[in-house]
Amino acid sequence: MARKERAPEEDAAIDMTPMLDIVFIMLIFFIVTTVFVKEAGIQVNKPAANQATLPKNANIFIAVTEDGVIWMDKREVKVEAIRANLEKLLAEQPSDVVIIQADAKAEHGIVVKVMDQIKAAGIDKISVAAKGA
Repeated sequence: MARKERAPEEDAAIDMTPMLDIVFIMLIFFIVTTVFVKEAGIQVNKPAANQATLPKNANIFIAVTEDGVIWMDKREVKVEAIRANLEKLLAEQPSDVVIIQADAKAEHGIVVKVMDQIKAAGIDKISVAAKGA
């Protein structure tokens, strides 16, 4: 019995479509599950501390400048508007920690008012950022 020879064009080819589908599905998965950090939007001169650590799940930052200006989510806000802005950010991305980046020369009273607004928004864990020594 004679075997039928295959033509060279009929050689097995690798179909890349399923692999590309898996790659795109993984890309979508990683984009959706990524945690986005809400930066304050301004750099401040933080005080130095020997024991400074950054909480692992911190993703909301509020900055207080030397002259008392408050920045949140890359825009300037008033003290009275912190609670509403924070509640909006928490609806988008729940968090249990807020970090205050207060300038070393910022007025203590303004920082306390910011902390009060954060507490009013329902966050009990507040950290104050510092430079590592």
